[in-house]
Amino acid sequence: MKIILSDAGKRFNREWIFRHFDYQFFSSRAYAITGPNGSGKSTLLQFIAGALMPSEGKIAYYNLKNKPETEFFRFLSIAAPYIETIEELTASEFFKFHNQFKPLMSGMAVSQILERVGLKDAADKQIRYYSSGMKQRLKLAQAFFSDTPILLLDEPTTNLDGPGIAMYHELIQDFAGERLLIISSNDPMEYSFCQTVLDMKGLKSMGV
Repeated sequence: MKIILSDAGKRFNREWIFRHFDYQFFSSRAYAITGPNGSGKSTLLQFIAGALMPSEGKIAYYNLKNKPETEFFRFLSIAAPYIETIEELTASEFFKFHNQFKPLMSGMAVSQILERVGLKDAADKQIRYYSSGMKQRLKLAQAFFSDTPILLLDEPTTNLDGPGIAMYHELIQDFAGERLLIISSNDPMEYSFCQTVLDMKGLKSMGV
C-alpha cells in the first residue's frame, strides 16, 4: 500500500494550510504529523483520508486493486474527535451496521472487539449514554478492527484515562504493524513509536 502526494496544497479562503507538499507514505510504517493546535494537523489527515479535496496538486492511492476513487474509503479507517457515532444505536448494533459497508477483521466477532476495548459490559447500552472516554474507545475500536490497510488516527487518546491509554498502545502493538499508520498529534506519548515525524511548521514553510 502506498499514498503519494504530488505538489499538494490545501487552503481555506486565502490562507494556505500547506502547499507544494511532495511525499510518499508506505505500508508497514508509522508516521506522525505534529505541530501546535491550529497548525493544520487535522486538515492534512483529513486530506489524506479523502475527506477534503486538494486546492492544488493531487493525491494518489496505490495497490487498491484497480478500484475506482469512489471506493477508496473502503481501504482506510479513521478515528478522530470530530467523527460522530450513531448515538441511537447500541455498540453491538453500531458494529453490525458498520460491517455492512466496511468489513471488520476476519475472525473477530463484535463481542470480541468490544471486550478488547473494555466495552463488553456496555454492548447493549445506547451510545448516547456512554461517557466521553467510552465513546473514544468505541471510535478506536471502529478504526483498528475495520479490515483496512490504512489506519489514520487524530489525537487518539482524547478523553482516555490511564487504562484507556494503555489499551491504545496494546492496539498499536497488536493491530498496526503491517498497516500504513498515520497519527496526527502534538503529544509524543501518542506517537513516540513512529519511524517518521512530519512537522506542520516545516510543511507551511515550503509554500508560504
